[in-house]
Amino acid sequence: MTTFSELGVPAALATALTGLGITTPFPIQAATLPDTLAGRDVLGRGRTGSGKTYAFVIPVVARLAAASRKPRAGRPRALILAPTRELATQIEATLRPLADAAGLRTLVVFGGVGANPQIRALKAGVDVLVACPGRLDDHIRNGHAALDDVEITVLDEADHMADLGFLPVVRRLLSQTPAGGQRLLFSATLDNGVDVLVQRFMRSPITHAVDSAAQAPVEMEHHVLHVQHDDRFGVLVELLAAPGRSVVFTRTKRRAKVLTRQLNAAGVPAVELHGNLAQNARNRNLSAFSDGTAETLVATDIAARGIHVDDVALVIHADPPVEHKAYLHRSGRTARAGARGTVITLMTDDQQADVRDLARKAGIRPATHRTRPGDVLLEKLAPGERTFLSPASISAALAQSAAAAAPAAATGRNAEAGGNAEAGAETEGAGRPRRRRGGRGRRSATAAAPARTTPAESRTPKKSPAPDGGKAHNAGQARTASSSRGSGQARGSAPRSGTPQQRPASSGGAAAFSARSTGRRSGR
Repeated sequence: MTTFSELGVPAALATALTGLGITTPFPIQAATLPDTLAGRDVLGRGRTGSGKTYAFVIPVVARLAAASRKPRAGRPRALILAPTRELATQIEATLRPLADAAGLRTLVVFGGVGANPQIRALKAGVDVLVACPGRLDDHIRNGHAALDDVEITVLDEADHMADLGFLPVVRRLLSQTPAGGQRLLFSATLDNGVDVLVQRFMRSPITHAVDSAAQAPVEMEHHVLHVQHDDRFGVLVELLAAPGRSVVFTRTKRRAKVLTRQLNAAGVPAVELHGNLAQNARNRNLSAFSDGTAETLVATDIAARGIHVDDVALVIHADPPVEHKAYLHRSGRTARAGARGTVITLMTDDQQADVRDLARKAGIRPATHRTRPGDVLLEKLAPGERTFLSPASISAALAQSAAAAAPAAATGRNAEAGGNAEAGAETEGAGRPRRRRGGRGRRSATAAAPARTTPAESRTPKKSPAPDGGKAHNAGQARTASSSRGSGQARGSAPRSGTPQQRPASSGGAAAFSARSTGRRSGR
């Protein structure tokens, strides 16, 4: 089996990768590394979860370390562009251990947070800058950064940048990098104008496509649950009360907020992620989801790409997406890095034609079942003991998680102060003026909530099967192998604190959930 060293990765980086539990290259890495390490322009195509992040951070670090020169103030030596804050943050987190091993400085830059800490860090000099296009464009316009020293440029999720309307600012940024620099572009598809970037900025790029972006991984099981409107919430609660991490997708920001509140009221710890949240609230909620305080993340398509959390075994489309590409990207939060996962779409009578068309275009053949709360099928799809907590204990646990995450955020090397999310925007604006300044962003209804006066009651943690042995890694980080849903194993989970409650009636929250479920308006 090929090793990183055999692909040309320097010994120091190969050792650092081994220390992270990463010893065997994924196909996209094995295919691209010989060319990227040699300095060639490379176009890498592969679906989400295929290991693309290490495919480009390894050559970035290797090539900068080999040159061994210090960065000038405000002039990074390498630039990695990403479409969303969450993806930029996770790229930098993946990059940082390798950069530390090579003695390189990194910085992540995006909107929705204070600009001054970023400006100071840029002035101090950084080797690798990971940035969202809009905020970087602002820094350049204001004279705080320049791209004339960039030796290697990476565009990650280029097709998603096109979807979000970032191509004009991306073209402007790329035109400011040296024409002779190396350029790497990673994308699931080449539509929506991505091919224009390839033709204009890449020199005889070598294309590597290791899998089809239009097909779901074979490790992913697909199910459609045909339910009545009034049964949707009850079915969701039964699925999500099982042990393990789940991501639930809604079509609008309001639906994500409402459903999160309903789940917490029903005893299922959940946090929300959407464009109306301030950046500090996004960070708190992702931290609570990652550390197991809340094993359910309710999100819009903002989480369809760039969210790399280990052991997400279940993805639920509470609202079926409008197009098949969104279905594949949403579903890609599970079955990552060779692990197994289950994807469930909730379908009502009026959605049958749309869901059939969606499945056909996505190239999947889901098993379709009529079901309602209490059906034994739900136990098979999401195995394990159902656990319900009191709303007070959920609130207290989320507040405790937020308090624990706050010191780390305040002392982290790339911590940012204050800021707010732009209204209605998934990412920072592409060079747009900010609507508000300061730290008055909208608070999260979950992780940002203060602790209740009622203390959380302790209980004996429930037992769940131990996860499978062995090590694996994904595009965002080293991972432990997740347990399999498809084979009937219960999902591994962190113990929840609080008093287990009796299962709420299936009608709890169903009316409010269903009433906001019929619109087709897209909102992130």
